[in-house]
Amino acid sequence: MAINQRLDIKQGQTLTMTPQLQQAIKLLQMSNLELSEFVEAELEKNPLLERDESMSSERPDLPDEQKNESESGAESIAEGLPGADTIAENAAAPERELDTDFDNVFTGGSLADQQAYDAFATNDFAGAGKGGSLKFDNPDFGFENTLAKETTLRTHLEEQITLEFADNKDRAIAVLMTDYLDEAGYFRADIKELAERLGCAPERIEAILTVLQSLDPAGIFARNLAECLALQLRERDRLDPAMQLLLDNLALLGSHDLKKLKTLCNVDDDDLKEMIGEIKSLDPKPATAFDHFVSQTVIPDVLMRPLPKSKGGGWAVELNNDTLPRVLVNRRYYAEISNSAKAKADKEYLSEQMGAASWLVKALDQRAETILKAASEIILQQEAFFTYGVEFLKPMVLKDIAEAIGMHESTVSRVTTNKYIGTPRGVFELKYFFSSGVSSTDGAAEYSSEAIKARIKTMTDAEEPDAILSDDDIVKKLEEEGIGIARRTVAKYREAMKIPSSVQRRRAKKS
Repeated sequence: MAINQRLDIKQGQTLTMTPQLQQAIKLLQMSNLELSEFVEAELEKNPLLERDESMSSERPDLPDEQKNESESGAESIAEGLPGADTIAENAAAPERELDTDFDNVFTGGSLADQQAYDAFATNDFAGAGKGGSLKFDNPDFGFENTLAKETTLRTHLEEQITLEFADNKDRAIAVLMTDYLDEAGYFRADIKELAERLGCAPERIEAILTVLQSLDPAGIFARNLAECLALQLRERDRLDPAMQLLLDNLALLGSHDLKKLKTLCNVDDDDLKEMIGEIKSLDPKPATAFDHFVSQTVIPDVLMRPLPKSKGGGWAVELNNDTLPRVLVNRRYYAEISNSAKAKADKEYLSEQMGAASWLVKALDQRAETILKAASEIILQQEAFFTYGVEFLKPMVLKDIAEAIGMHESTVSRVTTNKYIGTPRGVFELKYFFSSGVSSTDGAAEYSSEAIKARIKTMTDAEEPDAILSDDDIVKKLEEEGIGIARRTVAKYREAMKIPSSVQRRRAKKS
């Protein structure tokens, strides 16, 4: 059979993702904070992009019509009624030239403020002052050098180690051991492995650790919770044999088995109650008094608020403009520099940057419109939740929203990922409103899994010490309300909410 080469023409359909389409999908998945970082990087790279800082609140001199035209954010109003219309307003902000006027530094305030600023900027005024000077030439008097420094846990321990250890090698080992403290102040290293690494005897590490456990704060360098509490009780001179037995059986205290604890510690009810109160007064995480880890507060990407009855009621939905980046294409600057560009490479660069800037502005507008559509539809379908509470949360899947707004499920998934909505009931991730459902016993209604969890928690919180509900009892009560689920499902929901078993709850409520 002869081997030859030939050209064939075939017609077919393929889906090709352009780089711009891939970037648009990434923008859709980003939260407002992530988007702000991306836009900042684009502002540095593209000279034709500029930040849009024009807000209606900053321009009180404009009439209402012009204020509305100058806002680039979008707002939708969900009436919360069947067939309610969703209103989206997207208006482009007016273009303006780049601010490159640095001659007049002070641009606001009255004439008196301007004169005061000019006087302060002169050398004569800078040297004024009774018994001192306002000059900051000496770095020792700089503002940043006069602030009080916050003492860290490591610094606090190293100061004590210097005083406690006379031997330089022991001091060096002690400082190294501080690197093995976790955020709570517990020592998380294996002594034998550490001894092999340092080439010394494990007994030496043990002896150094004993000294380190005597440092302030009390309980530092403990290897477990019981040892941490014991160190603090020893400092208070309260570590007697009965208390040591209690610390050796903390698991019984966690399960509220007070009867067995009383027998093991050989104490009566009053003594056991006093011992438990003593333990509750201790600090299980001694390091938290020094190193403060500030948790990042969730900033909502979408905001909703109830509308007054005078405006028809329902809910107003809008993007959070405080975190939403807004950019404009400076076409006037582009026209100025394009006229002076002669080389082909310069013209190609300007054309490329102009296209990228225009695409980014359109992509941001499209992203905002998509998020508002999805959020508005979620609010419409979960109207009962916002009005009455979590027990009225309806089961909902991505397909329900996708069909309502005419988009693909994958698009809705990206829109609701890492996006949060601020509501009168708190801040929720948009994914929170999607949950599986359980049909009622008569098939007339469906209940969300989150609503069933809330109902179970309401039941357990209202229990009396002598009337604790078992999982079977909860199943029967739910069936009376028309919710038919299995006992293992109740147990799974209860464990997911970290609700103890009926035996543990009975002991805890009686104690």
